[in-house]
Amino acid sequence: MLKNRLLTALIVVLITFGSLISGPIMAGDPILVGASVALTGKYSRTGQEQLNGYNMWVEDINANGGLLGEKVRLIYYDDESRPDTGAKLYEKLISGDKVDLLLGPYSSGVTLAASTTAEKHEFPMVSTGASSSKIWARGYKNVFGLYTPAEIYMDQILELAKNKGLKRVALIYADTAFPRAVAKGVKNKVKNLGQQLVFEEEYGKGSTDFSSMMIKIKVKKPDVIIGGSYLPDSTAFVRQAKAYRLDAKIYAFAVGPGLPDFGKNLGPDTEGIMGNTQWEATLKIPGAKEFAELYEKKHGHTPGYHAAGGYGAGQVLAAAVNKAGSVDKDAVRKALASLETTTVFGKYKVDETGKQIGKPGYAIQWIGGVRHIALPAEVATHEVVYPFKPWDTR
Repeated sequence: MLKNRLLTALIVVLITFGSLISGPIMAGDPILVGASVALTGKYSRTGQEQLNGYNMWVEDINANGGLLGEKVRLIYYDDESRPDTGAKLYEKLISGDKVDLLLGPYSSGVTLAASTTAEKHEFPMVSTGASSSKIWARGYKNVFGLYTPAEIYMDQILELAKNKGLKRVALIYADTAFPRAVAKGVKNKVKNLGQQLVFEEEYGKGSTDFSSMMIKIKVKKPDVIIGGSYLPDSTAFVRQAKAYRLDAKIYAFAVGPGLPDFGKNLGPDTEGIMGNTQWEATLKIPGAKEFAELYEKKHGHTPGYHAAGGYGAGQVLAAAVNKAGSVDKDAVRKALASLETTTVFGKYKVDETGKQIGKPGYAIQWIGGVRHIALPAEVATHEVVYPFKPWDTR
């Protein structure tokens, strides 16, 4: 019954935004959808979640008769979390596999490279797992974003800090595209709010040793500690912060706390830590609850937003194809540029550059071993627990 409800929600999206009459495709030929995914390397955990979402979308749309009356087949390769590999794989997908449609890889860095390949071939791509605004600042016409931009990820948390009278902010971030975009947004927001950036340091991709950084941050006595990071580095930072008794009134990290594995890895040490999410199953979005229940039944754990994003990107692509009435690249590009729809992931609407402008972001907090939406208040599942308890009192 749950699966039927999710399929019904998908049908509504497809019918609303285009005809179900088949375009110029030979009967029996599958529609090929290409993507690279991070199955190994730094982004493998989040990449696997995104792939799970892709696969569920393919299964569901095929169970409902396919796209434009044809079955959908997903062709994907492991980009190893490497931008150069991703660029080569999209060349292979376009020129070698002759795919009809493209879904994007995970991470802003890989997407920057992959979208350059797509642009060279004038091939529209739904950017599934990337949020750095740099992607949409290059004048490209073929990359269409799904995620809320990274530059505003920490706005709600910094506004909370301001309302609590907190001024001193410490900022750390990895030296890749997405964390740098988060850091850029933090620095702008801190300035606009009249707060003070008392510490800032960029660290190498893949770094998990923050011992020297702990000492330097502790001397600055920040009220707020913010990390532009991924799951492994945010997890390592929290463990070392506990060992060094590095205290602050607010702890917040991008990406890491938004994943179920953050709680699994850190247990009670997650208590009070904040972060960001693009999506949660508790949001009042048509099909979101059903998707989460089906995902958990299929994969044995609660989906993070990367999984829902994978499914939602497929829905956006399907809505655009049905609006276009074919898989013709020019028609699909035009449809993606003008499309306004709601998927299980939330609203889709882009500006003239292809950057997502229709979807809000959310702040989460780990409370009692559960990842709750904390901000904005109107969709919160729990009030913000403040302040972050000092390590010695835990």
